[in-house]
Amino acid sequence: MHSNLASTALLGFAAIAAARPYASGQWSGSSTTTSSAAIYSPTGSSSTGQKAFDFPLSNGFPNVAKGSQTLEDIEIQAHGQLSNAPPPPSPPHPDSLVSLGFIAFNELFEVAFFTELISNITNNVPGYDKIPNRDHILDILTIHQAQEELHELNANLAFNAFTGQTIQPCEYIFPVADFSSAIAFASQFTDLVLSTLPDIQTIFGTDGDIGLIRGVGAVIGQEGEQDGFYRDLIGKPPAQLPFLTQGARDFALSAIVQGVAVPGSCPSLDLLTNPDQRSATKGATPLKVFDVLTVVTPASDFTLAHDITASFKAVTAQTTGPNTQTLSTEQSSADLYITYLNQVNVPLSVPVSNLAIDAASGALMFEAVFPGNSSFLAGLTIVAVTNGKDFSSPDAVAAATVFGPALIEID
Repeated sequence: MHSNLASTALLGFAAIAAARPYASGQWSGSSTTTSSAAIYSPTGSSSTGQKAFDFPLSNGFPNVAKGSQTLEDIEIQAHGQLSNAPPPPSPPHPDSLVSLGFIAFNELFEVAFFTELISNITNNVPGYDKIPNRDHILDILTIHQAQEELHELNANLAFNAFTGQTIQPCEYIFPVADFSSAIAFASQFTDLVLSTLPDIQTIFGTDGDIGLIRGVGAVIGQEGEQDGFYRDLIGKPPAQLPFLTQGARDFALSAIVQGVAVPGSCPSLDLLTNPDQRSATKGATPLKVFDVLTVVTPASDFTLAHDITASFKAVTAQTTGPNTQTLSTEQSSADLYITYLNQVNVPLSVPVSNLAIDAASGALMFEAVFPGNSSFLAGLTIVAVTNGKDFSSPDAVAAATVFGPALIEID
């Protein structure tokens, strides 16, 4: 049994301070306006004493062969099948192959999370033992777990078919302490996934790999259905926005590596960050793992009622990925902007102010306006520190990012 889910004090993938307690079959508190800010810092693993989740699962996943009884069992649990459509007639573009590898990397994390959550509920781990409609929720989560397994197999089998490589899982520690924080976390990382998959569809289309687009579109629909369930559980409208926030692959990859992957435990990360080392992906744009951006301002201060000046901290991450920035006392605030991605609007950049380096920790401390009211930053906002401003797309933001992402979510 994996019951060692990390405390929210670790401040990993997301701060779940705004998660509301479960009460009498409904989440207590108002369902109209709440806020939560994602706060990133390097994963607490050996230093915290937390036991990490690792694979394989009891059914052997992720080592599942096509045509096997194990796959059939997963399909029954998932209420649907792995696609039997033939592969593309020619190998996809290297960037498309890296995107398939990223999808597999992300889905492995999601399978791990839902497996641990199901285990904790099933075994009545403290914090997971007083859930109204427990059996119904377990049934739904079990379906979601199997559907995520099929998502992973779909991407990884395709990646392997064209590269001869398989994306292997990391070890994971999740920044949740009980059922309520786990569901809030599930909703938030699903929001981030939903911001990323359209970016991958765009890459497929740009690269001429149109045969891959529909499969990702089907996954987007499924993830949206999942997210509506989680949002309803925590008292939020199932549909967050008319147009969900757009993101980029680098932000989602950085979030996983910074926030839930145990440092040094990701054997396949190099396949994504150094694709030129393999012939099939030679020429692909390497994915990046950024340095860590932390929101210092409490989550409760973020609002649509008025603009605020928010405080941030940026540090060089101790992650398994390549760092992109070395802190220096010569860093000029004139070079740095906070850039916000919200809904499908043009990226918004604001200058940083009051920049200073903390002598004790070496962290870069600064402030920036969060225009929640004047720019109507409802729903998920992806936050990055960038060199420059006036970006036209999420990919342009990612290309100029130094620290990030942080997530600010206002409902």
